[in-house]
Amino acid sequence: AFENARKISTIVFDKTGTLTKGSHEVTKVEVLDTSYSENDLLKIATAVESPSEHHISKGLVRKAKELSIDYPRVTDFEYHAGIGVSGIVEGKKIQAGGFVLLDKLNIEAPNDNDNSVETKIFTIVDGKLIGYITFADQIRESSFGAVKTLQEKGIKCSLLTGDNQKVAQSVANELNLDNYMAEVSPDQKQEKIKELQAKGEFVAMTGDGVNDAPALAQSDVGIAIGSGTDVAAETADIRRPAEFVPLVPSFSAPIQMEPI
Repeated sequence: AFENARKISTIVFDKTGTLTKGSHEVTKVEVLDTSYSENDLLKIATAVESPSEHHISKGLVRKAKELSIDYPRVTDFEYHAGIGVSGIVEGKKIQAGGFVLLDKLNIEAPNDNDNSVETKIFTIVDGKLIGYITFADQIRESSFGAVKTLQEKGIKCSLLTGDNQKVAQSVANELNLDNYMAEVSPDQKQEKIKELQAKGEFVAMTGDGVNDAPALAQSDVGIAIGSGTDVAAETADIRRPAEFVPLVPSFSAPIQMEPI
């Protein structure tokens, strides 16, 4: 992995927890069904999300604790990579996820008039959309300099994310990335890496989530950010303990890393 780091022509970044802090603070709770309150929506969404290791799930749990909301236990929990989560809460089937989940369930997304670039997670109870919760994530301050340094070395920087087009475009523009790919499923992430390789690119992939594991395995150099999931770390060639910035010098000089 160390020798290959010098060959890299393109580095592909996952967004959440890699280019961004992965903090995902709740900024808005929008109820679409009047039989539920904002606290009801938060309680149900937190219950079904609570077993997940995703940054959004952790943000929900933090918000529930902050508001002293007691949420019930979820049973039959399932994580659907790139789509969302599902489970049984108080006898009802609950599903939570982004726009991809709505598409799969043939549920029309609510009118998006706010033009926000934040992430929305929708909650469905027994097949009915009851509302959504909006999350804000911040770009790491260190990402700006790292991307600029890589580009000065002639390395193209791309964003690969399951998040929506608005969020992806906003992050890509802010960091002046060479390109971005949004609303990409975990399996599609792997295919996107293959496509770049087929064009002759020597590809590094950095990510920290279970959604990144197939792409990390496919890349010529897989770099796991150590604060993420074990699955990502196991499929990577290199692991960083917290963020990707310390790896930047490895493209021109040796760097201390922990091989997997």
